[in-house]
Amino acid sequence: MVSPSAVTVRVPAKVNLQLSVGPRRDDGFHELATIFHAVGLHDDVTVTEQPAGSGITLACEGEGADLVPLDETNLAWRAVRILADAAGVDADVSVQIDKHIPVAGGMAGGSADAAGALLACDALWGLGTPRSELHDLAAALGSDVPFALQGGTAIGSGRGEQLTSVLARGSFHWVFALAREGLSTAAVYAECDRLRADRHVPDPYVSDMLMQALRAGDPVLLGKSLHNDLQQAAFSLRPMLARVIEAGEECGALGGIVSGSGPTCAFVARDAEHALDIAVSLTSTGLVRSVKRSSGPALGARVI
Repeated sequence: MVSPSAVTVRVPAKVNLQLSVGPRRDDGFHELATIFHAVGLHDDVTVTEQPAGSGITLACEGEGADLVPLDETNLAWRAVRILADAAGVDADVSVQIDKHIPVAGGMAGGSADAAGALLACDALWGLGTPRSELHDLAAALGSDVPFALQGGTAIGSGRGEQLTSVLARGSFHWVFALAREGLSTAAVYAECDRLRADRHVPDPYVSDMLMQALRAGDPVLLGKSLHNDLQQAAFSLRPMLARVIEAGEECGALGGIVSGSGPTCAFVARDAEHALDIAVSLTSTGLVRSVKRSSGPALGARVI
C-alpha cells in the first residue's frame, strides 16, 4: 500500500453539560466531574508530508486564526512532536488548521486541533497506533484532548482525561453565543478558587437529573440540569456574560450555560426551528459578536 502524502481529520467542539470542580490538587489541577458533549462545530486539521529536515510548520485559516500561535506553544504542534517521539518518526510535516471552533471560547478548539493532529499523523505515517495509546498521548497534552478523539457524550473524571461513555438518546439542538474576546482558562480557575477560598469545597459529582435527561433525550429536562461551577468566576471576570445568559433565556431557550471556562454561552432548544428563533433573537440584542447553531452528540476525530 502507498502511504498518503496528506491526511485531513475533522474534530468536534465540545460543551460541558455539567462541570463540577472539586478542590485544587497538590499538582495544581482540580479534581473534576464533568459531562462532555461533542457538537457539530468542527475544525479540519490537514497534515502534509514535507521533505526530510523540514521540521514542523503550522498555518491556520478561519475565524480567529490570527489568535492561534504557530509555534511549539500550539497544542497541535506538540501533538505531532509527542507522536513522532513515541514512534521514532522524523516529524517533517506541515499542519494546516481550518478554524470553525471559537478560539479561547471554552469549547476546546485547541484541544480538538491536537486530537486532529494526532490522528492525522498516525494515518499519514501508517502507524496504526491503538486507540488506548493515542488516548494516553492525548491525555499528556491536555485534559480535553482525549474527549476530542472520542466524541459523543462522556463523563470526564480526574482532571477530565478519564472518560466513560454515556448513552444520549436522540440529538439535542444548540445555540452558541460567541463573545468578542476570549477568556483565559487559567484565569477563570484562579478566580473560581478566589471566590470560594473561605468555603468548604465538596468533592465533584455527576448530576442524576442530567443523566436522566440524556437517557430520555429530553431537552426540557436537559435545560433545567445544566450546571457549571466555573460560571460565577466567568461572570466575575466578564459581567456581560450574565446578561447574555439572561438574554438567551428571555429569548426562549430551555436553559443556558457558560461553556467550560467561557466565554461562549450555550443554549439548548426544543428543535432546529426553535434554535433558529433563539439565534435570531439573540443576534438582535447586540450583546454578542455572532451566533452559531449546531446539534449533538457529534462524532469524535475522524479522517475525512
